[in-house]
Amino acid sequence: MSASTMSEISKPTPSKDFVVEDPAQPVSAIQKMANSKEPRQVLVADDDPISARVLEATLRRWGYVVTIARDGLAAWEILQQQDCPRLAILDWMMPGLEGPEICRRVRALHRPVPTYIILLTAKGNAQDIVAGLESGADDYVTKPFDQAELHSRLRVGERIVELQQGLADRVRELEEALSQVKTLKGLLPICAYCMKIRDDRNYWQRVETYIAAHSNARFSHGICPECWKKVVEPELKREDYPII
Repeated sequence: MSASTMSEISKPTPSKDFVVEDPAQPVSAIQKMANSKEPRQVLVADDDPISARVLEATLRRWGYVVTIARDGLAAWEILQQQDCPRLAILDWMMPGLEGPEICRRVRALHRPVPTYIILLTAKGNAQDIVAGLESGADDYVTKPFDQAELHSRLRVGERIVELQQGLADRVRELEEALSQVKTLKGLLPICAYCMKIRDDRNYWQRVETYIAAHSNARFSHGICPECWKKVVEPELKREDYPII
């Protein structure tokens, strides 16, 4: 066996688990994670057809269901609907209505789960960013956008929407539970001898009848130990107590 052959045999075979065949691609890795989940809806509002097409193709590649609006008025019409997308990417400058004005109108709807809005703008100075966020935008991305950054911001929006939806569902459950609860309040006239309660119509009712009619409580009758000794046992000891 030649020396070169021995050298080839002695070289350790690299494990595939530790071999990086291609350079790391953050966007492609994000795509795989996104495609493994249920499709999410995103509204894209941009009057530039090329920019809108590029953004739509990018979002679809990540697994999003994309709705396109060509101007601000069309975007506002979509966002007024109850089943509108919970994520929206709005261009700042559009005919009809600009992005910040749409944000202000959406916030005025006061929905339990508001749409998470990302402003897409070429304006990158601090004053413009502050103005956009104060108009009601949740986030912003400057043009030309970085794909990894945009996707990360969309993922943040998804998490916030999920939290808001969970909170809204919990509030609705609590409201439904409270609507089924009846409470007794105020001064109840009760007889000192028979313990009957007088209702609003001046009828005297047994305590359990009154409480059952004014609450969700139900009663099961029994005999307490004190009454058993004071009432039941003397009755059982009577000579004339009927024996069955």
